[in-house]
Amino acid sequence: MKIALLLLGYALTLGALAPLWLSRTGWTSRSPRLGIWAWQALSATVVVSVALAGLAVAVPTRAFSGSLADMLEACVLALRVQYATPGGAAVAASGTVLAVAVLARAGWCLTVGLVRARRERSRHVEVLALVGTHRADLGVTVLDDERPAAYCLPGYGHRIVLTSAALAALEPRALDAVIAHERAHIRGRHHLVLAYAEALARAFPRVALFRAAAAETRRLVEMAADDEATTEAGRLTLAGALVELAGAGAPAAALAAGGDVARRVRRLMAPHRPLRRAVVWAGALAASAVLTLPVVLAVEPAVASIDMTACPLMDAPAAVNAKAA
Repeated sequence: MKIALLLLGYALTLGALAPLWLSRTGWTSRSPRLGIWAWQALSATVVVSVALAGLAVAVPTRAFSGSLADMLEACVLALRVQYATPGGAAVAASGTVLAVAVLARAGWCLTVGLVRARRERSRHVEVLALVGTHRADLGVTVLDDERPAAYCLPGYGHRIVLTSAALAALEPRALDAVIAHERAHIRGRHHLVLAYAEALARAFPRVALFRAAAAETRRLVEMAADDEATTEAGRLTLAGALVELAGAGAPAAALAAGGDVARRVRRLMAPHRPLRRAVVWAGALAASAVLTLPVVLAVEPAVASIDMTACPLMDAPAAVNAKAA
């Protein structure tokens, strides 16, 4: 029970404090990929902590010293003791339901979101095959539309789509920058990153961390794609292209270059101050440690002593003593 309380406290603390800190800090804009990883790790940590807390209630762990045969016998007896009383069975069942419900809800929302997005992209590709024009020299599909827009359809058979208005409005260097931005989305598999964040927000809409993570991830994937695009074109060139595409629409399952333009243009116009590589690596390791900690807390009783065999149920010596009595 102690481990379960520690895990729940850890999840509640992160869920309450992490959004306040990460949403207000400025370093995520300086290193968007690190910011994406931080939000992902924190979100996963909360889910994993709650699930492990439920399992810790259902299957408490105690160290047990003895032979393998003694351990197996103690485990069988411990199972009987654990579920012999109504209170023990109810607590164990509650822990199991909590763990299964959290994981099943998150998994279901993620699966539904991925399937729906893939279906929408497939329908849009079918429309493009009828009304779009492939430009092999640019590697894009051109859609006849008076509104300037650029977006990509990621996933298998990915496509980059530009409207005829965008093609006419963008000068060659700006056009290259926009296409590079969309290619960065495809290479980075940003649609999967967004699907994960948005699935948790749909699964647990009252959790502030998941809502903030979804919103911040949408912002940061655009900034990460901007940073990759500026390696092929200047920052001012990309900023000008974004202004041309401001307010452009795109299908729900697509990633559009013209989203959140004002903030991104201000960032591109400001002096570029990326985080030092050592700071990025330290931040990535810190996020990984935050994700690993609940697993360490959950398995710590089982590995408290390397010379002991572990019975993953309850206090095995007590169960053996109960049999002897």
